[in-house]
Amino acid sequence: MDTTLDDAGLDLLFHKARTHNAWQDRPVEPALLHRLHALWKMPPTSANCSPQRVLFLISRDAKERLRPHLIPGNVDKTMRAPVTALLAYDLEYHEQLPKLFPHTDAKAWFDGDDKQELRRATAFRNGSLQGAYLILAARALGLDCGPMSGFDNAGVDAAFLAGTSWRSNFLCNLGYGDPDGLFPRSPRFDFDEVCRIL
Repeated sequence: MDTTLDDAGLDLLFHKARTHNAWQDRPVEPALLHRLHALWKMPPTSANCSPQRVLFLISRDAKERLRPHLIPGNVDKTMRAPVTALLAYDLEYHEQLPKLFPHTDAKAWFDGDDKQELRRATAFRNGSLQGAYLILAARALGLDCGPMSGFDNAGVDAAFLAGTSWRSNFLCNLGYGDPDGLFPRSPRFDFDEVCRIL
Protein backbone atom coordinates (compact mmCIF):
# COMPACT_ATOMS: atom_id res chain seq x y z
CA MET A 1 0.00 0.00 0.00
CA ASP A 2 1.26 3.46 -0.93
CA THR A 3 1.33 5.42 2.34
CA THR A 4 2.37 8.78 0.90
CA LEU A 5 0.25 11.58 -0.50
CA ASP A 6 0.32 12.01 -4.25
CA ASP A 7 1.33 15.31 -5.83
CA ALA A 8 -2.27 16.57 -5.78
CA GLY A 9 -2.47 15.99 -2.01
CA LEU A 10 0.85 17.71 -1.41
CA ASP A 11 -0.27 20.65 -3.56
CA LEU A 12 -3.50 20.91 -1.56
CA LEU A 13 -1.71 21.06 1.79
CA PHE A 14 1.55 22.80 0.88
CA HIS A 15 2.76 23.67 -2.62
CA LYS A 16 -0.34 25.45 -3.92
CA ALA A 17 -1.97 26.35 -0.59
CA ARG A 18 -1.92 30.06 0.11
CA THR A 19 -2.80 32.52 2.86
CA HIS A 20 -6.05 34.12 1.73
CA ASN A 21 -7.09 37.72 2.25
CA ALA A 22 -10.27 37.84 0.12
CA TRP A 23 -13.25 35.54 0.35
CA GLN A 24 -16.05 34.22 -1.79
CA ASP A 25 -19.57 34.89 -0.51
CA ARG A 26 -20.05 31.25 0.38
CA PRO A 27 -20.89 29.96 3.86
CA VAL A 28 -19.04 27.27 5.80
CA GLU A 29 -21.54 24.79 7.17
CA PRO A 30 -21.32 23.87 10.88
CA ALA A 31 -21.05 20.19 9.93
CA LEU A 32 -17.77 20.98 8.19
CA LEU A 33 -16.43 22.60 11.36
CA HIS A 34 -17.27 19.39 13.22
CA ARG A 35 -15.32 17.42 10.59
CA LEU A 36 -12.46 19.88 11.00
CA HIS A 37 -12.32 19.23 14.74
CA ALA A 38 -12.39 15.47 14.16
CA LEU A 39 -9.14 15.84 12.20
CA TRP A 40 -7.13 18.43 14.14
CA LYS A 41 -7.71 16.71 17.47
CA MET A 42 -5.84 13.58 16.35
CA PRO A 43 -2.12 14.55 15.95
CA PRO A 44 0.19 14.54 18.98
CA THR A 45 0.53 16.92 21.89
CA SER A 46 2.66 16.55 25.04
CA ALA A 47 1.07 13.87 27.23
CA ASN A 48 -1.99 14.22 24.98
CA CYS A 49 -2.70 17.47 26.84
CA SER A 50 -4.72 18.94 23.94
CA PRO A 51 -4.87 22.53 25.27
CA GLN A 52 -6.34 24.17 22.16
CA ARG A 53 -9.78 25.70 22.49
CA VAL A 54 -11.55 27.30 19.52
CA LEU A 55 -14.35 29.80 19.14
CA PHE A 56 -15.73 29.88 15.60
CA LEU A 57 -16.95 33.43 15.03
CA ILE A 58 -19.63 33.39 12.35
CA SER A 59 -22.41 35.76 13.44
CA ARG A 60 -22.33 39.47 12.69
CA ASP A 61 -22.51 40.15 16.43
CA ALA A 62 -19.42 38.05 17.14
CA LYS A 63 -17.49 39.69 14.31
CA GLU A 64 -18.42 43.15 15.54
CA ARG A 65 -17.19 42.27 19.03
CA LEU A 66 -13.88 41.29 17.43
CA ARG A 67 -13.56 44.33 15.15
CA PRO A 68 -12.16 46.88 17.67
CA HIS A 69 -9.35 44.51 18.65
CA LEU A 70 -7.99 44.00 15.11
CA ILE A 71 -5.20 46.05 13.60
CA PRO A 72 -6.55 48.14 10.69
CA GLY A 73 -5.06 45.91 8.00
CA ASN A 74 -6.92 42.87 9.29
CA VAL A 75 -10.39 44.38 9.64
CA ASP A 76 -11.90 44.09 6.14
CA LYS A 77 -10.70 40.58 5.39
CA THR A 78 -11.88 39.35 8.79
CA MET A 79 -15.30 40.97 8.50
CA ARG A 80 -15.74 39.37 5.06
CA ALA A 81 -14.51 35.89 6.00
CA PRO A 82 -17.32 33.35 6.51
CA VAL A 83 -15.64 32.11 9.71
CA THR A 84 -12.97 33.53 11.98
CA ALA A 85 -11.51 30.89 14.27
CA LEU A 86 -10.30 32.34 17.54
CA LEU A 87 -7.63 29.84 18.53
CA ALA A 88 -6.98 29.82 22.24
CA TYR A 89 -5.24 27.61 24.77
CA ASP A 90 -6.46 26.52 28.19
CA LEU A 91 -4.10 27.29 31.05
CA GLU A 92 -5.87 24.63 33.11
CA TYR A 93 -5.54 21.88 30.50
CA HIS A 94 -3.88 19.70 33.14
CA GLU A 95 -7.23 19.25 34.91
CA GLN A 96 -8.27 17.06 31.97
CA LEU A 97 -5.20 14.82 32.02
CA PRO A 98 -6.87 12.05 34.06
CA LYS A 99 -9.23 11.68 31.08
CA LEU A 100 -6.71 12.29 28.29
CA PHE A 101 -3.64 10.49 29.73
CA PRO A 102 -5.20 7.93 32.10
CA HIS A 103 -2.36 5.43 32.38
CA THR A 104 -0.33 7.60 34.78
CA ASP A 105 -0.84 10.62 37.04
CA ALA A 106 0.26 13.23 34.50
CA LYS A 107 -1.83 15.89 36.23
CA ALA A 108 0.68 15.85 39.10
CA TRP A 109 3.43 16.93 36.69
CA PHE A 110 1.69 20.29 36.26
CA ASP A 111 -0.09 20.85 39.59
CA GLY A 112 0.86 23.62 42.00
CA ASP A 113 1.61 27.34 42.02
CA ASP A 114 5.27 26.62 41.29
CA LYS A 115 4.25 25.03 37.94
CA GLN A 116 2.42 28.06 36.51
CA GLU A 117 5.15 28.90 34.00
CA LEU A 118 5.45 25.25 32.95
CA ARG A 119 1.69 25.11 32.41
CA ARG A 120 1.71 28.32 30.39
CA ALA A 121 4.63 27.26 28.19
CA THR A 122 3.13 23.81 27.64
CA ALA A 123 -0.30 25.22 26.82
CA PHE A 124 1.11 27.80 24.40
CA ARG A 125 3.47 25.38 22.65
CA ASN A 126 0.96 22.60 22.22
CA GLY A 127 -1.91 24.97 21.45
CA SER A 128 0.24 26.46 18.66
CA LEU A 129 0.94 22.96 17.34
CA GLN A 130 -2.77 22.25 17.31
CA GLY A 131 -3.36 25.52 15.48
CA ALA A 132 -1.03 24.33 12.73
CA TYR A 133 -2.86 21.01 12.65
CA LEU A 134 -6.12 22.92 12.23
CA ILE A 135 -4.75 24.79 9.22
CA LEU A 136 -3.64 21.58 7.52
CA ALA A 137 -6.93 19.86 8.37
CA ALA A 138 -8.90 22.80 6.96
CA ARG A 139 -6.92 22.65 3.73
CA ALA A 140 -7.46 18.89 3.54
CA LEU A 141 -11.22 19.51 3.74
CA GLY A 142 -11.17 22.07 0.94
CA LEU A 143 -11.19 25.22 3.06
CA ASP A 144 -8.82 28.12 2.59
CA CYS A 145 -7.11 29.75 5.55
CA GLY A 146 -5.95 33.20 6.53
CA PRO A 147 -4.04 32.89 9.83
CA MET A 148 -2.98 36.11 11.54
CA SER A 149 -1.67 37.52 14.77
CA GLY A 150 -2.40 41.22 14.21
CA PHE A 151 -4.81 41.84 17.07
CA ASP A 152 -4.93 42.89 20.71
CA ASN A 153 -4.80 39.64 22.68
CA ALA A 154 -5.80 41.27 25.97
CA GLY A 155 -8.80 42.93 24.34
CA VAL A 156 -9.90 39.70 22.70
CA ASP A 157 -9.50 37.82 25.96
CA ALA A 158 -11.67 40.39 27.74
CA ALA A 159 -14.31 40.36 25.00
CA PHE A 160 -14.57 36.60 24.48
CA LEU A 161 -12.74 34.66 27.20
CA ALA A 162 -13.43 36.57 30.41
CA GLY A 163 -14.04 34.32 33.39
CA THR A 164 -12.30 31.34 31.80
CA SER A 165 -8.79 29.90 31.92
CA TRP A 166 -8.54 30.27 28.13
CA ARG A 167 -6.14 32.74 26.48
CA SER A 168 -6.09 33.80 22.83
CA ASN A 169 -3.24 32.57 20.65
CA PHE A 170 -3.99 33.59 17.06
CA LEU A 171 -6.85 34.06 14.62
CA CYS A 172 -7.50 32.14 11.43
CA ASN A 173 -10.06 33.18 8.85
CA LEU A 174 -11.68 30.20 7.16
CA GLY A 175 -13.75 29.89 4.02
CA TYR A 176 -13.40 29.67 0.28
CA GLY A 177 -10.76 32.11 -0.87
CA ASP A 178 -11.01 34.50 -3.78
CA PRO A 179 -7.78 34.00 -5.76
CA ASP A 180 -7.97 37.59 -7.01
CA GLY A 181 -7.01 38.69 -3.50
CA LEU A 182 -3.77 36.69 -3.33
CA PHE A 183 -0.39 38.38 -3.15
CA PRO A 184 2.63 36.87 -4.93
CA ARG A 185 4.15 34.11 -2.83
CA SER A 186 6.98 35.34 -0.64
CA PRO A 187 10.40 33.63 -0.76
CA ARG A 188 11.21 30.63 1.38
CA PHE A 189 14.59 29.45 2.71
CA ASP A 190 16.61 26.75 0.99
CA PHE A 191 17.51 23.66 3.00
CA ASP A 192 21.13 24.65 3.60
CA GLU A 193 20.11 28.03 4.99
CA VAL A 194 18.09 26.64 7.88
CA CYS A 195 18.91 22.95 8.30
CA ARG A 196 21.84 20.85 9.44
CA ILE A 197 22.20 17.08 9.30
CA LEU A 198 24.41 15.98 12.19
